[in-house]
Amino acid sequence: MSTRPLRLAVLTTCGNDSRSGPLVAQWFVREAEQYGDFEVDVIDLVTAELPVMITRPPNEEAERQLSSVSPRLAAADAFVVVTPEYNRAYPAVLKSAIDWHVAEWRAKPIGFVSYGGRSGGLRAIEQLHPVFAELHAVTLRDSVSFMDVWDQFGSDGLPKDGPGCSGAAKVMLDQLKWWAASLHDARLSRPYRV
Repeated sequence: MSTRPLRLAVLTTCGNDSRSGPLVAQWFVREAEQYGDFEVDVIDLVTAELPVMITRPPNEEAERQLSSVSPRLAAADAFVVVTPEYNRAYPAVLKSAIDWHVAEWRAKPIGFVSYGGRSGGLRAIEQLHPVFAELHAVTLRDSVSFMDVWDQFGSDGLPKDGPGCSGAAKVMLDQLKWWAASLHDARLSRPYRV
């Protein structure tokens, strides 16, 4: 078993001009850091400006753009995707990041924090489960979601239901830690082959 801290990459998908996205992302990053069992790396997919057109192999310009994200995804033991829901789906910037990478997701766990209107972003998560399954990732059953997100945070930038939100985050982080440690050790002892 490894003694190094587990690496958690938190992927954010909403720019700073969003009313609610940064609040949700900042809150979750604080929760993950306070949890204490992960080395947290926040990957802002909006500022990464990954190319939209997928080519194999990537051309020189695409490789340059991917260089700020790809090594960090490869180094991660686990992921949490913080995503809004747009038109019953997740944002294009996330789809681009997913599709540019293959081995980086393989045999690693992925949790979700979603936000939106009435569905709380859960329809985006529903679509992400089969996408990540295709890439041989393990998606967690439990997630954190914010229904009518614009009503869920106070003027201090924290969730109005702090204990409830923190409790949901802890459940997900506990599951993520178990899967991350188990799959990390499994990848070391028996490399995952597709």
